Amino acid sequence: MTDPLTMPPGKRMAVALTFDFDAHSPWMGTLGRTSPSYLSRGDFGAEQGVPRLLELLGRHDVPATWATPGHDLVTFPHRIEQILQAGHEIAAHGCYHEVVPSLGADEERRLMEVALRQHEQVVGRRPRGYRSPAWDFSETTLDLLEEFGFDWDSSLMGREFELYRPRRVTVNYESANEFGPESPIIEIPVSWYLDDWPAVEYVAGVSALGSHRAMEDRWNVIFDYAYERVPGAVYVLTMHPQTIGRAHHLLVLEGLLERMADKGDVWFATLSEIADAWQG
Repeated sequence: MTDPLTMPPGKRMAVALTFDFDAHSPWMGTLGRTSPSYLSRGDFGAEQGVPRLLELLGRHDVPATWATPGHDLVTFPHRIEQILQAGHEIAAHGCYHEVVPSLGADEERRLMEVALRQHEQVVGRRPRGYRSPAWDFSETTLDLLEEFGFDWDSSLMGREFELYRPRRVTVNYESANEFGPESPIIEIPVSWYLDDWPAVEYVAGVSALGSHRAMEDRWNVIFDYAYERVPGAVYVLTMHPQTIGRAHHLLVLEGLLERMADKGDVWFATLSEIADAWQG
């Protein structure tokens, strides 16, 4: 088991509220849908979801990490300014929510460079952390993260509540797979079970209209396990302003946030703060 986190005194686990501020980009990039109807859902995320979330986070004095594609940085810079003014962190999330495994190595590198320039343009600095669009890597993604000097990634699922360092895997179908050495990149793992989009975001022909109550129950049960059974656990929620910002979904988040805060020993932190606290 990895070494625990160095948390503030009196805290027993870390909770990271993370928001993939995708706006237009997931419709354009991953799903290839650019009709006014789909783009309007991105508009909702930027123009109503983000302010609602900033109000909720501000009321509870909770920091968050906003993983944002470069395209949405330059399309909605006024919202990025508000996020930064509220003291939150901006992380990388691709260029236009591109389908990373479909890219050639040169194109993946070019889009990484475009996105980093957009971060410098809008945020004023390069991001410390990366989250892959749709949580998928190519064979060269980890190489690029190391080359461009990222401190952490939050895209992979090799652990549930513990940080680790990812390893490259050589796939052998008729013999054992081979593992390379650990990367210097810190991995802060994610989970589809702790993501709002697949649970409740309706996409015609892709995903059904899910129940916010089922999502609420899942998030609470997973939190209870981490809190009660995993010393130094890291619980990472991944949400999208255009999804979690809807009225009934926002109330689910608010109820969970209040329940976690009432414990008194939960540390709410950004992903960079968690990475800095890890002794692995």
